[in-house]
Amino acid sequence: MSTTSATDSSQPRIRYGIIGAGHMAREHIRNLALIPGSVVTAIADPVEASRDETSAGIAGDVQTFADYRELLTSNLVDAIIIASPNDTHHTILKDIFASGKAYPVLVEKPICTTLTDADELEALAQEYQAPIWVAMEYRYMPPVQEILRTAQNGDLGGLRMLSITEHRFPFLDKVGDWNRFSERTGGTLVEKCCHFFDLMRLILQDEPVRVYASGARDVNHADELYEGRTPDILDNAYVVVDFAGGARAMLELCMFAEGSLFQEHIAIVGDLAKTECYVPVAQGHWPQGDLREAEVEFSPRTPQAPRRHTVVVDEALLAAGAHHGSTYFEHLGFRRVILGEGPVEVTVADGLQAVRIGIAAEQSIREGRVVEISSRSVPAAR
Repeated sequence: MSTTSATDSSQPRIRYGIIGAGHMAREHIRNLALIPGSVVTAIADPVEASRDETSAGIAGDVQTFADYRELLTSNLVDAIIIASPNDTHHTILKDIFASGKAYPVLVEKPICTTLTDADELEALAQEYQAPIWVAMEYRYMPPVQEILRTAQNGDLGGLRMLSITEHRFPFLDKVGDWNRFSERTGGTLVEKCCHFFDLMRLILQDEPVRVYASGARDVNHADELYEGRTPDILDNAYVVVDFAGGARAMLELCMFAEGSLFQEHIAIVGDLAKTECYVPVAQGHWPQGDLREAEVEFSPRTPQAPRRHTVVVDEALLAAGAHHGSTYFEHLGFRRVILGEGPVEVTVADGLQAVRIGIAAEQSIREGRVVEISSRSVPAAR
């Protein structure tokens, strides 16, 4: 990791505008501050307190806007980061497409929350003349990157099974409590778990064909009322996804397991071997202290001892966000795209497929049945 100041004049300067000034916007800002040549020059959010708190954490001059459309016409930015509530992404992207500006865009997951919006964005994005990167931070966690390389270099043989477990803390409080209802989030399996459905496609290099899920809201938010309504978001689920090539994947989610040392566990099993990684709870979320590094294990089928080691991540990166250093590496990739030095690694198609799997899983739980996912001309995730 470079320790050069983000204001280093020897690096090409990119001015970022951020739409949305909440928790995730601040993580983007902290990580951009670690990347030379990156400067946040504008923030838009309808909530004044959020604008003030977030802008206070930015070194240098930053202009704030209550209406993001004013940011789009301000001539203050070279690229846009969308970190607003889930249900606003669709409209914001449409306004960017119609702005006449060719801004490179990094849009937080989920890219949208409904199938109708997904279909519309799929068509509109094809006409946009600038790159769009969907923020799937879990791809860029160093331990996940390591097991991805192992899966893709042939050491596991043919991939047959994939298991992803997340045991974590409940949803955080957000401004206006927007994340308490599925009508705004898309549902927990869209809001939280599109990350994991994206990883399934990326690891297996294949497309889903059917989903079966079981889940409920059993523990969290039961004593909360918002204008007389109790939150309807799931706090636990099992999701099984069958893929076209015959491999299958499973997600186990529990959001009342904040005592866990490891928040995520991913296991990839092939016909020759398996590899797995363990990712610790984000800094600051475990009351006993942050004691664990990520761990990776490789286990061949032959009678040999598994090989296990820790994955060390720079402390500055861990302190900059809640995604085990991944947001920093994501931004390095997005910067390369802006400068014309690399491809978009998480495309609109990738983001939309992750949403479609999540929506299918939510539907499966509501209706108690398998949900088929129609095949689409979408390339497998890279």
